[in-house]
Amino acid sequence: MKLNLQDIPRVKTISKADFIKNYFKPQKPVVIENCIEDWPAYKKWSLDYMKTVAGDKTVPLYDDRPVDYKEGFNEAHATMKMSEYVDLLKREPTKFRIFLWNILKEVPQLQKDFKYPDFGLRLMKGLPMLFFGGKESHTFMHYDIDLANIFHFHFEGKKQCILFDQKQNKYLYKIPHSLITREDIDFHNPDFEKWPALKHAKGWICNLNHGEVLYMPEGYWHYMRYITPGFSMSLRAIARNPKNLGKAIYNVFLMRNYDNIMRRIRGQKWIDWKNQKAIINTHKTLQQEV
Repeated sequence: MKLNLQDIPRVKTISKADFIKNYFKPQKPVVIENCIEDWPAYKKWSLDYMKTVAGDKTVPLYDDRPVDYKEGFNEAHATMKMSEYVDLLKREPTKFRIFLWNILKEVPQLQKDFKYPDFGLRLMKGLPMLFFGGKESHTFMHYDIDLANIFHFHFEGKKQCILFDQKQNKYLYKIPHSLITREDIDFHNPDFEKWPALKHAKGWICNLNHGEVLYMPEGYWHYMRYITPGFSMSLRAIARNPKNLGKAIYNVFLMRNYDNIMRRIRGQKWIDWKNQKAIINTHKTLQQEV
């Protein structure tokens, strides 16, 4: 048995009006295949190019180890020179990933290689972020703290993306006071005996190729798996739905701080309680629906 996923619609190109009408307003994902051929990045950006322009930069690396109460929010698990990291990616599979790497801050010259496309939404121009991963590395299923509209541009190789909207929360074993699901769920090959509620979740799936862009609507859960080594850039636009905007403000100013305080006070007991609560809450909902 597999997750209940439908293919994300794909279009070659799209007008601003069609994007707003067919995808932004109904909050549905879409892959745009031919959007950035006029960017220098389309021809230039590869792992080798990143090694050339940023090889001497020390980069933060993350793997798929479970959250530890001693670690701060988004604290790196290791560091490495970008040149060494690219060599590692090309040499062998690795769990190490880079995420939320601000290219304006780290390598300003990369700004010349891309433009901010006009999809009818105001993109946050100070936050173009890069994400790198090795073959078979993956992110945990999560959604972004600000519930932004995200445009995810992929470079080199192939990447699989699984998405769920916020209506599926009750089936996903969401961890309380956080933005992730249970970290021991393998969304690529889930164990439905252990996680029966997942059978009821309805989501979306696509494989992204070089030069394609995935639009992820506000607050969408996403799980990313690198089929081959590669990297992506995300551009974001602030949540427009008042409810989502309210959630974003709550997450940034209240939820994150409360979670950090509880980690300091209760330590690993807090993490363990949240993980157990995710199962209790999800299965309680499932029993009420059956």
